[in-house]
Amino acid sequence: MLTYDEFEDLGGEGKFAVLDEVIEPAVLARRLPQLVEVARAGAGVPVVWGVDGEPEAVVMSTAQYRDLRGDDHPPAGVVDDPTVRKYATEPLPGSRPLDLDEWAARMGSETQELLEELRREDREES
Repeated sequence: MLTYDEFEDLGGEGKFAVLDEVIEPAVLARRLPQLVEVARAGAGVPVVWGVDGEPEAVVMSTAQYRDLRGDDHPPAGVVDDPTVRKYATEPLPGSRPLDLDEWAARMGSETQELLEELRREDREES
């Protein structure tokens, strides 16, 4: 998955046939197992999703993303499916849980203000 801006910046609309429809997140969630199955079979097209018809992100296969970026494909026989690869998941020495406030402070005052705004909105919606 990548942002729609990245997809556009890499010329995705010119490289792939994309459906005219922008899928809502709830619909994407229901269709995701089928989309993954189709992508694993080497078929399908990138799927654009977003809210209220505004494209936010694109779901595509690993091979499609490689084509989008112009990257080389792996040699024949190599598993090209990130969902079946094995990744090290153990924490690194010195790892600790993410502290959102600490991270926002490192990013600067604008990020801290945005975080506070989001928290206010969440409280108002609750």
